[in-house]
Amino acid sequence: MAETSARALAFVPGRRLSLTSRILIINLLPLLLLGGGVFYLDSYRKQLLDERYKLARVEAQITAEALAGASRERQEALLIQIGKEQHMRLRMFDAQGRLWADSFKLDQPSFQFDTPGDEPWREDLARWLDRAVDTVVGADPIPDYNEPTATDADAWPELKRAREENLTQIQLRDAPDGTPVINTAAPVGLKGATLLTTRNAVDITLEVREARGTLISAVLLALLMSTLLSLYMARTIVLPLRMLANATNRVRQGRDRQVEVPRLPQRRDEIGQLARAISDMTAALRLRIDAVEHFAADVAHEIKNPLASLRSALESLTSVEDKDLRRQLNDIAAHDVRRIDRLVSEISEASRIDAELSRATFEPIDLVALAENIIGRREAREQNGRHGIVFTRPRDSVKVMGVPIRLERVIDNLLDNAVSFSAEDAPIQLTIERIDGEVALSVCDHGPGIPEDAREKVFRRFHSDRPADEGFGQHSGLGLAIARTIAEAHDGGLFASARPDGDEGACVTLTLPEAVAKKA
Repeated sequence: MAETSARALAFVPGRRLSLTSRILIINLLPLLLLGGGVFYLDSYRKQLLDERYKLARVEAQITAEALAGASRERQEALLIQIGKEQHMRLRMFDAQGRLWADSFKLDQPSFQFDTPGDEPWREDLARWLDRAVDTVVGADPIPDYNEPTATDADAWPELKRAREENLTQIQLRDAPDGTPVINTAAPVGLKGATLLTTRNAVDITLEVREARGTLISAVLLALLMSTLLSLYMARTIVLPLRMLANATNRVRQGRDRQVEVPRLPQRRDEIGQLARAISDMTAALRLRIDAVEHFAADVAHEIKNPLASLRSALESLTSVEDKDLRRQLNDIAAHDVRRIDRLVSEISEASRIDAELSRATFEPIDLVALAENIIGRREAREQNGRHGIVFTRPRDSVKVMGVPIRLERVIDNLLDNAVSFSAEDAPIQLTIERIDGEVALSVCDHGPGIPEDAREKVFRRFHSDRPADEGFGQHSGLGLAIARTIAEAHDGGLFASARPDGDEGACVTLTLPEAVAKKA
């Protein structure tokens, strides 16, 4: 079931995008479309008005030229004709600013403003949307169109400016129904007469509302798609999370040892990263649990032997009268006590070394200088016996990052093993060299060597294969296991091999990453 679901999730489109990016794109798409559309509508409306301003200016100027050379009767006829054909209201004012001709008074009005209260609710909604768009884009307020009570030219600001400047003037106002009203004032002839044209540009409002309807349809479609995609995205998120939650619950309950947390390798987003992290964490926890269980069993087994020997020796002391035999039993008991003490110390160090190194601060260490100090200290204390240590080092210093006291423990342990297994008077080789960006420290002895099939076993806890002439119980079998743990905590390794020169003996090599010098 988990594999089938994982395969289904492998075909999620755009899975290389992060979840954050996908969610943002899906949710921002309608908003971006709406916002962009609103500003586009405002720009579109301004463009239509600009074009209409140009047309109104040309119309007023041409009409003024036609009226300038005509008689009064002809002027009135032209006002009526042009008003009907262009659906405009034309008014003529004399040099004193008095109104003497009005196309709406000379004949039937060619248009009339709609009254908002008499229109269907859809028109009210359209006007409300018009005002909402103007508010969003921050459009400049437009004055309402109101017929002044006075009939002279100064009642109209655009007429007053046209008379003063002798130039065509345009003024935009809002009709009661929200449609634009364009007033154009133009001089007529050279005697001070002026013309005022009034056009109700209903077509501009209709075109903008039509475009807005198209935009709303597109936004609703985008919103529908966004909702569907959001539900789809939720499924692609919730389904794998539910799978991960079920798997981790089974792991937590411990009822199924073979539970596999789905890794979702085809997903490259946060869900895939989470799945692989949980899978890796689960595997690591299982390894740690297994290691703890095995370690506990090994500890019990290792301590049980000296405890049994100690108990037997102590029980026998009460019934033995022979002084020599009692002394032997006391020696056995003392030996077992020391052995238990050594085991407890080694076990304690092995159990806490991981935690200590995870919190430790690594520092640059000159591995050559560290090895020289260890060799000098061992020779001063005669810990090498009759074995000389041949140290082969590079010309310059070799730096690694680590905890000095822990790496010292590893090198000491390798030298102790080499001393134990080497033949008397046989030299021990300690070599430090650079290999492909790593530092390798090798300790080679002249002992019996390690069979190839046993080279991993020597690093197991409590594995002990000591020389025949060494006293029983002198080593806990934890030395190399602890050394490997320290090496791995330093991102390195520890492994055993045969001597590279083909002689009898074994080499144990510690590898560590070389510290990279920081650029100044």
